[in-house]
Amino acid sequence: MSTAAASPFSAAADGVRVRLRVLPRARRNQVDGLVAEADGGVALKLAVTAAPEDGKANAAVIALLAKAWGRPKSAFTVAAGAADRRKIIHLQGDPARLMQALEPWLEELRTSA
Repeated sequence: MSTAAASPFSAAADGVRVRLRVLPRARRNQVDGLVAEADGGVALKLAVTAAPEDGKANAAVIALLAKAWGRPKSAFTVAAGAADRRKIIHLQGDPARLMQALEPWLEELRTSA
């Protein structure tokens, strides 16, 4: 499966789940593109300056995504992998509207990479 066709987003009943691979203690907070996962899926690759302790890196990830997508931080929760570099973030909202809003952002990320 190629990263061009796959998406880190999957619709859930009350929002969208986002697969992430996070690099803590980076030089800056940024989205670094897409990365292939071992199971054939795709994850968003993020870098955050925060250390992976006391939830600081998770908070930095949520702040980065909230800013990038224009959503409130309160709409995000860590669904899986709170203490791991590989995470699933849940973005609460109408899944159809969220997917419609996130797909152009994802397409722009692919073309700029």
